[in-house]
Amino acid sequence: MQFSPSRDWNAYYNAVQDRPPRPTLISALSRFEAEPMASRLAVDLGCGDGRDTVELLQRGWRVLAIDGEPQGIKRLCDRPNLPVDRLTTRVERFEDLTLPMEVDLINASFCLPFCPPNEFPRFWQKLTAALRVGGRISDQLFGDRDSWATSPNLSCFSREQVEDLLQPYGIEMLEEEEHPGKTAVGDEKYWHIFHLVIRKRNKV
Repeated sequence: MQFSPSRDWNAYYNAVQDRPPRPTLISALSRFEAEPMASRLAVDLGCGDGRDTVELLQRGWRVLAIDGEPQGIKRLCDRPNLPVDRLTTRVERFEDLTLPMEVDLINASFCLPFCPPNEFPRFWQKLTAALRVGGRISDQLFGDRDSWATSPNLSCFSREQVEDLLQPYGIEMLEEEEHPGKTAVGDEKYWHIFHLVIRKRNKV
């Protein structure tokens, strides 16, 4: 099955409603807890309805939550008891993305593959430039054996390409997952995923 760009995002949000934050985010946050800081700023890319954003807010972070789909941002803002003084939201696509500098964490759960391949190198450089030295990215990338890897609209990578992409970073998590399964909305799919937590080592 090939990925279709006309995805029913409302069906997806309904399917993942009330799921816990991603393990990659939890892993990154546990590492930050050993590094005391006065204030922490996270960018949650592809925030959707906010499953990761809420976890960040509950832990005292300031969060810029960005999604390309207005209904995702609406669902996030409709959640009760959000500390709105620490939350900024923005509807923005990868091609138009602007980021603050000296970000502590960029969380991008399952959204980076949806950056078009011709945009990805510039986009990745933008993420790297926005991070402070010692800052982290927690995210997933799709592998070249994923059933969506034949789509011209998605960015997918071999293991060697992933390792090359991570050269400016210290690798704190790199887990490769590969198996048949289903999407959140129940479609059959073969998954090939890299789960990542990486830490910026030097200015670039």
